[in-house]
Amino acid sequence: MAKNNISADVHVLTKVWKSEPELFDLDVPVAQTEPPLESVFADYFSLGPYYYYVLSLPGSTLSHHHKNILDMHGLEELPQTLSEIIDLIHPDDLQFVVEAEKMSYQKVREIGLSHVLNLKTSYCFRMRTGKDTYELFHHQAIHTLQSDDGSILQAVNIHTNIQHITGKNPYTVLITGVGGRTDFHQLQYKAIQHESAPDYCKLTARETEILLHIAHGHSAVEIAKMLHISEHTVKSHRKNIIDKMQVRNSRDLIRKAVELAII
Repeated sequence: MAKNNISADVHVLTKVWKSEPELFDLDVPVAQTEPPLESVFADYFSLGPYYYYVLSLPGSTLSHHHKNILDMHGLEELPQTLSEIIDLIHPDDLQFVVEAEKMSYQKVREIGLSHVLNLKTSYCFRMRTGKDTYELFHHQAIHTLQSDDGSILQAVNIHTNIQHITGKNPYTVLITGVGGRTDFHQLQYKAIQHESAPDYCKLTARETEILLHIAHGHSAVEIAKMLHISEHTVKSHRKNIIDKMQVRNSRDLIRKAVELAII
């Protein structure tokens, strides 16, 4: 593929992406087109106030922002480059963000480049808010466009303020399947001493799947239809999940699941 010289936004992730030529071609100009957001949000869950934007990786430019980004970060204008988003991240969390990207793309290579568009990356970091304080945000990235040779060209990034749920960052990266895939991979950031999930919290693959649907806000009836099981079975799994996690309700369940990096 012919290379084209384009003006790129240089930031802490530029070096990470350039070290992954199999995954990224930062010299390919990409028109900023709106991805199929309906399909993206079918695999997204909101734990609180959120916004999204479309990231064009060549050039690291942003488009199609959700308007919440202004109020949530106290911005007067929509950010146009990824550097402006990175500037909002707590300085002490920047190294984790860099390592999280490295770990996630290593796992993507292991799974296979042909599955890039059916994998979602998520992890947490602190961001500056409109109150001029740092609060914990949950980051989800879904890739939406590849070149003919498989390079990742575009992603939708979704940021949700979860400070009302927890301020405890598990410093863990999750790679999960979307669009019908059922991948579930927890990647530990070795620079941080992690609190491992105690044995009583260990969920089966089916329980984890149902927990993710609960986090999406789906009802027992909806989950039963999607998984082709009975509503009674879903409710039984939900009870088992709550018992294993030793919580009393869905709110506490989501909080603990975030803190243990299960979702």
